[in-house]
Amino acid sequence: MEMNAVDKVSWILIVVGGLNWGLVGFFKYNLVEKIFSNGLSRAIYDVVGVAAVYSLWRMVTMMASMSKADKK
Repeated sequence: MEMNAVDKVSWILIVVGGLNWGLVGFFKYNLVEKIFSNGLSRAIYDVVGVAAVYSLWRMVTMMASMSKADKK
């Protein structure tokens, strides 16, 4: 199954979110809050969270379709 544009954007957002969490964890430096205002950074966190839920849903549905294809 090929990645569509939404999959690619979702993946990029998850990577950016993961890198930001790494910066927070290792260096106590929140790049998103440094770049954006407090209100906008919260919206960015919301979008990254939605991207993670979407990607999880896509992964589960792909695994289910692969499992069905293997049984045929």
